[in-house]
Amino acid sequence: MQVRPGLAAGLARLEPDPAPTLSEIARAAGVSAPTVSKVLHGRADVAPATRAKVEEILRRTGYRRRRTTAPPSRLLDLVSHQLDSAWAVEVIRGVENVARDEGLSIVLSESAGRLTPSQTWVDGVLARRPAEVVLVLSDLDAAQRDQLTGRDIPFVVLDPAGDPADGVPAVGTGNWQGGLAATRHLLDLGHRRIAVISGPSGMMCSRARVDGYRTALETARLPVDPELIHEGDFHHEAGYAAARALLTRDDRPTAIFAGNDLQALGVYEAARELGLRVPQDLSVVGFDDLPPARWVGPPLTTVRQPLVLPAGVSERQRQPLRHTLGHARPDRPRS
Repeated sequence: MQVRPGLAAGLARLEPDPAPTLSEIARAAGVSAPTVSKVLHGRADVAPATRAKVEEILRRTGYRRRRTTAPPSRLLDLVSHQLDSAWAVEVIRGVENVARDEGLSIVLSESAGRLTPSQTWVDGVLARRPAEVVLVLSDLDAAQRDQLTGRDIPFVVLDPAGDPADGVPAVGTGNWQGGLAATRHLLDLGHRRIAVISGPSGMMCSRARVDGYRTALETARLPVDPELIHEGDFHHEAGYAAARALLTRDDRPTAIFAGNDLQALGVYEAARELGLRVPQDLSVVGFDDLPPARWVGPPLTTVRQPLVLPAGVSERQRQPLRHTLGHARPDRPRS
C-alpha cells in the first residue's frame, strides 16, 4: 500500500498499488511480453521452467487475468491416476451418467499412476477450456491450481489421495466408516483374529479404512496385531501375495478385511490354492461392491461404494456426484 497526501491537513488516504502491467511482469521474469501472454492464455509452446517462473511472479504480484468472453466448451475433463481396473471403469460410468444429463461430453486422461497430472495435461486443459475438471485419486499442485483458477475453470477432486489443500472442493467416500463396518461385521460373526490388507499408505482412503479397522478392534477391547496388517496396492496381485503370507502362518487369521474388492479376489484365489473354504474356513470382506464381487463363488461380502448412479435414481442420491460437475468451485482469494 502507498500513503498519498490527503485532501485536508492531518489526513491520509490509503490507495492500493497500481496493478502490474504485462511489460513489468515480463521484465521481472526476464522474458518477453509475448511469452507472458502465452502463459496467460495457456499456450503449450512455453518451456516448463519459464512457465513456472512467470506463474510464480503472477501469483506474487497478484496479477489479475482478464476474463475471456468466449464460453467454455461443453466438455468435462476426467483424469484418473490409473484406468486399468474395474474400479476405474465404474467411476467413469458414474461420471458419464451425470455428465450426460448435464449435456457434457467427457475427455478421459490417465496420469500413469502419478497422483499429480503432468504439465502437458494442464496445457491441454487450458487449450480445451472445459466446463469442468474432475480428478480421481489425483490432485493438482499449487501452480496447476492457480492456472485453472486463473482461467475460471472449475475443478474438483473425487476420492482424494491426500488431504486436499484449503479451498479445493472434494467429494469422498466414508472410508473410515466402511473400515469400521467391515471389521465389526467380522467381529459379529465371532472372529477375533482379523487381518487387514490396506491400499498404498500414501493414499488417504487407504489409511482411513485401516483406521476404521483399528477402531473396531479397540472398541471390542481386542489388541491390534501389527503382524496382521499388510500393505497392498488395491490390485488383485497384491491381495493374493498378502493373503498367501497371512494364511501360511501357524497362527493364521480366521478373517480378512481385504481393503477393496480386487484385493479380496486375490484373497479368494490364495485361499483356494491353500485348500481353505470361504466362508467355512475363512471369512473375507471387500470394499467397493464392484460387479466381479457378485460373480465369484460364494458372492463376496463387501462395503458398497456408490460409484455408478443410473438414470433412475433420485435427485438426492445423485447430488454428491453432481457436485463434481461444477456446483462446487474452488474459493477465489478475496481482495
